[in-house]
Amino acid sequence: MRWRSDPSQIRGSIAPVVTPFDAEGAVDLEGLRGLVRWQVASGSHGISIGGSTGEPSALGVGERIAAMAAASEVIDDRVPFLPGTGSTRLDETLELTEAAASLGADAVLVITPYYARPTQEGLVAWFAAVASEFPSLPIVIYNVPSRTAVDVAPETVAQLRRRFDNVVGVKETTKDFEHFSRVLKVAGRDTLVWSGIELLCLPLLSLGGVGFVSAVANVAPEAVARMYECWDQGRHEEARALHYALHPLVDLVFVETNPAPVKWVLHRSGLIGSAVVRPPLAGLSEPGQARARALLSEGAEVVHGPIAELAASLGTGRGE
Repeated sequence: MRWRSDPSQIRGSIAPVVTPFDAEGAVDLEGLRGLVRWQVASGSHGISIGGSTGEPSALGVGERIAAMAAASEVIDDRVPFLPGTGSTRLDETLELTEAAASLGADAVLVITPYYARPTQEGLVAWFAAVASEFPSLPIVIYNVPSRTAVDVAPETVAQLRRRFDNVVGVKETTKDFEHFSRVLKVAGRDTLVWSGIELLCLPLLSLGGVGFVSAVANVAPEAVARMYECWDQGRHEEARALHYALHPLVDLVFVETNPAPVKWVLHRSGLIGSAVVRPPLAGLSEPGQARARALLSEGAEVVHGPIAELAASLGTGRGE
């Protein structure tokens, strides 16, 4: 947890790793450890689990804590660890956040409580309850209105930042690019903002964002990390080239509901033992698989390792 005292150093590509299941649907902790090892070896600047890509609403609290423990063990303080600890229930959110803190998380992503559709006043009270309970743990608001049916207003972020030193930033998963700018304007340009929208990852950096939590890092971790590094080092044209080269893989991730397409790719490449997703999600359909094959072949230039081998085999027909 060496970044906990200075979360401003948590920058770049924070890979939101899937939760692998075995063929019977049980959490595959060894598979998760393998994915985390691969992500760190591939150059990802940090690891997150338990966000939308990790199917948290389909996991029990005990399963989520076990997954955090497995990931933390592998990370071993080599890169920042930002697990998602939010739930629809405050008691579960506090339990998960306490576990993350004890397991050495550098910060936690706390999602807005989904389904309930709270007011902004309700959101302030929700995040205030978490922030006040863990004053030494950096809290990152996780705003994803497409999944939660509520949007955290920039003024709400600003209010929480003023009240709590440990509310350090927000992961913004909204396609409203003006929203990013307004958050930084009213909450302060020292607010740490990560993009959760793949095609806004690079543009956010120009506004002062510190990085991204992109599902595409599950299939192209090296390229996503390199895109940030190129921008950070002033090699802006190289960063733009990677942004556009990643387009087919962005489309692949969302062929059907994420993470079903991602798990299909990871399973076909041998990185996880099954492509199982838990209900109510369904595995990638036959039409979805055909589309995924085409998009993976199109994006082959920016994948590496086992996924590059899969992309090459699809190009020759051997992976059919």
